[in-house]
Amino acid sequence: MTDQAPTARPHRGRARPTADREAASQPVAGPEFERAGDEPSNERWRALLAERGPILADGAMGTMLFANGLQFGDPPEVWNVSHPEVIRRIQRGYLEAGSRIVMTNTFGGNRLRLRLHGLDDQVAELNQTAAILLRAEVEAAGGRALVAGDIGPTGEIMAPLGTLSDEEAIDVFAEQAAALIAGGVDLIWIETMSHLSEIRAAVQGARQVSHGIPIIATMTFDTRGHTMMGVSPEAAVTALAALGVDAIGGNCGNGPEELLPVIERMHAVAPDVMLVAKSNAGMPELVDMRAVYKADPATLAEAALGFQAAGARIIGACCGSTPAHLAAMAEALAKV
Repeated sequence: MTDQAPTARPHRGRARPTADREAASQPVAGPEFERAGDEPSNERWRALLAERGPILADGAMGTMLFANGLQFGDPPEVWNVSHPEVIRRIQRGYLEAGSRIVMTNTFGGNRLRLRLHGLDDQVAELNQTAAILLRAEVEAAGGRALVAGDIGPTGEIMAPLGTLSDEEAIDVFAEQAAALIAGGVDLIWIETMSHLSEIRAAVQGARQVSHGIPIIATMTFDTRGHTMMGVSPEAAVTALAALGVDAIGGNCGNGPEELLPVIERMHAVAPDVMLVAKSNAGMPELVDMRAVYKADPATLAEAALGFQAAGARIIGACCGSTPAHLAAMAEALAKV
């Protein structure tokens, strides 16, 4: 992933009883979501899907950046221009581990998050540079992996609970998607979302820029089986499938044992949807003011097999994972 460690995650509150109704009460399909022709990236996506077996994604970015000196609260996206060799080395590790989909270092690369650091005028530079760096590393590794443009939440709360309107959110996500696509990504990966309105805005923003580029969309679920905003796995997969995204699932959370039932529930109501599982390396523990994840590579390798059996085809890891975790997962999945 691109984990979220550099920025604090909101406190997980009680589920909102009306959240699941959002999937049915708001329009999710329309002309703006129709595919209009094929783009070169679709050929690479189709070729990957044509291969048999599970598809290995990547692991954490923030965890690896912390290990290389990133300080808590600093924007990781700046390292795309200040420490490009570190970014490429991390992504090279995931490619060598066997990852076939690797994300750009752009989780917080939208203007609302970057504005917190006075960097909102650098959206295009930071995102496009991130895509170019990863493309260079993928090509150096033989060109078999896909470059995924990573888009995370805005950090704001959507109206009417918050102040972020649908129109502004769509514009924010479109701006980031445009920069990633200009940099040459093969697909857009929208991740760690908790609100259907926000993930819908992200999809619509990306579609404003490109009707054809593949989109993967994942939400974050907690121990109650819902997102922070009360969205169930069933509501999430139903709404996202209606939007026409190419793969749907869950990421982050408190470990694979939390994400496994989410994948099972999604598969039960949408057996034909391509599902994605990208869990954290266990429950984080605070040690010396840093989040420490205790799940070792063998644990995530076993979890990868569980995700595959539950119906997920794209499988990776999130916060706390390293190339060693992904290598163990690749070895386990290769036997499937």
